[in-house]
Amino acid sequence: MTHKLLMIFFCISSYVVSQNKTTYTYAIKGSDTLKLDVYSPKEIKANDSLPVLLWMHGGGFAGGTRDHPQEQKLVEYVTTKGYIGISISYRLLLKNSKTGSGCDCPKAFKLEIFKQAAIDYLDATKFIIDNKSMLQINPEKIIAGGSSAGAESILNAVYMKAYFVDDLKRFKDVKYAGVISLAGALVNAEYISKSNALPTVLFHGTDDPLVPFASAPHHYCSAEKPGYLLLDGSETIVKKFDDLGTPYYFNKVIGGKHELCAIPFDQLDTIMQFFEKTVFNSEIIQTKKIITKN
Repeated sequence: MTHKLLMIFFCISSYVVSQNKTTYTYAIKGSDTLKLDVYSPKEIKANDSLPVLLWMHGGGFAGGTRDHPQEQKLVEYVTTKGYIGISISYRLLLKNSKTGSGCDCPKAFKLEIFKQAAIDYLDATKFIIDNKSMLQINPEKIIAGGSSAGAESILNAVYMKAYFVDDLKRFKDVKYAGVISLAGALVNAEYISKSNALPTVLFHGTDDPLVPFASAPHHYCSAEKPGYLLLDGSETIVKKFDDLGTPYYFNKVIGGKHELCAIPFDQLDTIMQFFEKTVFNSEIIQTKKIITKN
């Protein structure tokens, strides 16, 4: 197994005993039946309308599953904090690809993958909003979250909807209250503005070889390669938030690589407290946690 494949596997690995869940189909696209798993607090009441974590797994647009134990553990955890936890599937357009998402994957195809993954995420969001009463979700309090490829997808869906979506009217009711990005990047941070900037949690390693930490080519491809595509990573996004006065929690690991895509279970309480203060109480908090990897 190559070094890159090992890092992708790391982002979809971990085990925990699963609990009850309800599964829905949110879209059928060609041969792909796209589903989402909804986890609710055991003590939910009939009239409750709860905040949501809507999660998108990683796996290089080639692997991973919505019901992998790591994803299950996360969405189960948020139910203990009074949230609905939802984990989605999406089209894995690089599954069985010979190039993967690396430097031999043409730029135009990478952009199309980003576009379709973002649209899948928006479609999942639209589904839960359209069914808000049945699912008992508060459409004003949806936290968009993802890891690695999932983080790239949700960042593009949240901040670059105007770039990737042809029919914006379809998603006129779709909006988010906050963001969690684990080793993610987006195509152009200039699309982040005062009107769309949200409280955002970012985890990233400065030496991530796949998803750029700041502004650099995806997979650090050289300019003559077909897969040369500039992306803006967490450092660039945070600089934008500094300029806009947007709340953020930035976990920066000096020397860290793509392992920062792993769900930080030891910091979830801190992350939930950040959203409690910034989303629910409208506080402006900008936290940079800088760690040097041993």
